[in-house]
Amino acid sequence: MASLLTDPLFEISGRGPSTNKNYYNFVVTKTDVIWRWWMISPRAVYRLSKPGQLIMSHEDFMEDSKLQSELRTIFGYGALKYTKALCQGQYDYLERLPDSLLLQIVNYLELEDVGQLGRTSHRFRQLCGSEEFWEQAVRRRCKTVSPEVPALAREVGWRNIFFTNKLQLQKLISRRRLRAEEEKAELTPEKRSEISCSDLKPVTEVEHTMEGREH
Repeated sequence: MASLLTDPLFEISGRGPSTNKNYYNFVVTKTDVIWRWWMISPRAVYRLSKPGQLIMSHEDFMEDSKLQSELRTIFGYGALKYTKALCQGQYDYLERLPDSLLLQIVNYLELEDVGQLGRTSHRFRQLCGSEEFWEQAVRRRCKTVSPEVPALAREVGWRNIFFTNKLQLQKLISRRRLRAEEEKAELTPEKRSEISCSDLKPVTEVEHTMEGREH
């Protein structure tokens, strides 16, 4: 599992709050904590000031209440709590897995659990709402997916495909076929009205597409 740890373990940057206009950078590596700051002020005395840097071990950081207080003031309690956990060897391995592997894991969850997982962090919210997730969900729940379904998904999204019942999906694909035939033939508005549903190709492949799916 240690191979999943990348350096740095954590990094955050930003301006100080309210009247503090200075810029700060905080980094946690596998062995050290690095605190950097840049003085930003219109006063001439600070214009030539060099950036400051402080490097210390994880153990020293855990005993430095002053730096912990400054970190909390600049970046909030969440950043301080996460940093202390890292310095104590409490790593969040799940957050460090690549998206492709996380998607495979998430697709084994029930939809209710996916919704709860999406509320745990910004990354999981994006992952659980991504087109990649919903495409995998459709393909895992259907025995086969015809070429027309991905084409429709590019227009309406895979999530909508997932929650669309078989009959409605047939209608959407039929309308898309009709629109494609009209554009191909460059029909006039008068001729378009003459096209009937009987002119459309059968949608038997759609029936096979959603076979085995819950209605």
